[in-house]
Amino acid sequence: MSEAAQPVRNVVTELKVTASLMQLEAGVFCVFHTPGFKGAMDEFGLPGIRLSVPPGAQSADVSITTFRQDGWVGLNDAAALVRVTRGPAPVLVTVYHSPRGGEPPRLQVTRVGGGATPVAAPVKKQIVAHIQARGDVGADFDEWMGLRGSRRWIEGFVITPPEDIAAEDIEYQAVLGRDWLSPWSEGGQFLGSRGMALPVLGFKVRLRGDAAELYDCVYEASFIDGSSAGPVENGEACECESLAPLEAFIISLRPRGADLD
Repeated sequence: MSEAAQPVRNVVTELKVTASLMQLEAGVFCVFHTPGFKGAMDEFGLPGIRLSVPPGAQSADVSITTFRQDGWVGLNDAAALVRVTRGPAPVLVTVYHSPRGGEPPRLQVTRVGGGATPVAAPVKKQIVAHIQARGDVGADFDEWMGLRGSRRWIEGFVITPPEDIAAEDIEYQAVLGRDWLSPWSEGGQFLGSRGMALPVLGFKVRLRGDAAELYDCVYEASFIDGSSAGPVENGEACECESLAPLEAFIISLRPRGADLD
């Protein structure tokens, strides 16, 4: 038999694949690997998980954002955001096991934002953020939150207004993706995630009611790619063109009508 006619062997490796349908109500959810997974990634990047919308479902009701464009959640790309605009809606979760065997990855799902999640930061700080590899860090208005140039992203934050501003009179949003914002949260509510390797990409802050009559809210930020944004004010988006993760920010409350420096 000639060399060209030799059969091709061992070009297909069968994988163990398991799939589940996950029903989610309306909201924004973070899907991430359960802490404590002891498996290792092989040369194919397995094990891993892919999130997708089932073929027969209304894809417009579900948006899935991952670090990769193909919806893959590997051990090094350890989180995804799922936004459900009209629920309940199904999400197809497919787990690809390594051909070497071993423990399969397991997922955990939590709702993102809009909750009064407790924080372990210093007390009496008006702004608290959870920063990659640092944990919860506190700052006040007119102080930088996070370290510019550190290349450590912010995963979530909470803003508590000063005593002369009611909690419901300050609101903020997180930028989660291009043209994708979290719901507005009011003062004292944690927005984002903690310990899920999922960065905030920007934010908005605005004042309402009596506070909006007295102050302008002015803010600016830096991002892990070295870019910066701002100062902007009163509900404008503070994000960079590349949508790099948020690294540091500062928020100021200025008497209404004061000039920006």
